[in-house]
Amino acid sequence: MNFLAHIYLSGDNDLLKIGNFMADSIRGHSYDVYPMEIQKGILLHRSIDSFTDMHPIYRQSKHRLHEKYGHYSGVIMDIFYDHFLAKNWKNYSSENLHDYAENFYLLLKENYDILTERVKGMMPYMIARNWLVSYSTIKGLQMIMFHMDHRTKNRVDMHESIVELQQFYTEFETEFKLFFEELRQHCAEKIKELND
Repeated sequence: MNFLAHIYLSGDNDLLKIGNFMADSIRGHSYDVYPMEIQKGILLHRSIDSFTDMHPIYRQSKHRLHEKYGHYSGVIMDIFYDHFLAKNWKNYSSENLHDYAENFYLLLKENYDILTERVKGMMPYMIARNWLVSYSTIKGLQMIMFHMDHRTKNRVDMHESIVELQQFYTEFETEFKLFFEELRQHCAEKIKELND
């Protein structure tokens, strides 16, 4: 799961969203310096990643990319799944995706001081290119993939994976919808557990 899914799966708790969003840049137990709701968001993020990586439906999706993209097939698949969430957004939220994205960008700005340096560095590009909305179109995905290629020093040509996305579009979308229902349930249970 990529940025949009992690934010969405945090529900309505703003600090949980921020923790979940920036968790990749926080290692080990160094999260314990943050406020409790941020910590919960980080733990939720890790739970989402573990659940996703082990899930047979996600693994089936990822397998189509593995031969060509190797280690990066998971990164690409996370972005593809965010595409299907953005594309089918109306099935998951009553709030318009553009408004949802703008509200999240505002939330980041309002909580700038608590963000990691990595997130602070990425934030201007994310907002300027409106990544959360860009996931919804193939053209937007290509832009995100080119950015990922740049970040990974072009170790693999991730932008070429749009070919596989279009080739197996129906299969990927069907798998996403099945998987995401299970993931939503998992997150609801995990949030309840974190709040107990």
